[in-house]
Amino acid sequence: MKTDRLIDALSTNLEPVGRGGMRRSLALALVTGALVTFCLMLTTVGLRLGGDNSGHMVFLASKIVFALSVVVTGAVFLIRSIHPGQDGRKSLLLLLALPAGLMGIAAVALGQSAVWSSVILGAQWITCLCCIPLFTIIPFVALIWALRKGAPTNLRRTGAIAGLVAGALGAAVYAFHCPEDSLLFIAVWYSVAIALCASIGALLGPRLLRW
Repeated sequence: MKTDRLIDALSTNLEPVGRGGMRRSLALALVTGALVTFCLMLTTVGLRLGGDNSGHMVFLASKIVFALSVVVTGAVFLIRSIHPGQDGRKSLLLLLALPAGLMGIAAVALGQSAVWSSVILGAQWITCLCCIPLFTIIPFVALIWALRKGAPTNLRRTGAIAGLVAGALGAAVYAFHCPEDSLLFIAVWYSVAIALCASIGALLGPRLLRW
């Protein structure tokens, strides 16, 4: 068979994956990843005990809002990244601006705080940096499954955004256990953990998303 005939045969009856289908796949991946990860959190570290006061609920809401804002924004950029020809460099910089901005605010606040050592060097930061990447694994795998249905061209950048979104989702789940009620802690260690997940996603993206 000649090459041109082979190409014609392989390209017959091919239909592109629409944006609607990709949105549904990504939504399914996020919801499934969140539910399974929440169950994983319950069976490992568990819900925070004694955290039913109003002050704790305010900080819990702050943690969840911060994490989910990254998830929602990142999901929009993921949809763009899986279609060939989309330049996502500006989108990635915009997505990283939120955690970076919070870390900048935290740095200024730390310079004016007399309790910075207890916030930054307390015992909970180790647990945070261990649990959030752990709770990122399942959402990241689910997102990779969904992304492979598309046709991303910049695999490293797409992997980084997937890692960022999965890391933020893991942070949202970890918030239900996190015993630290401090905006500085959230700004520093949640951002560091999410950035770490994005870096891992950038490393794995070219291997897992290759088509």
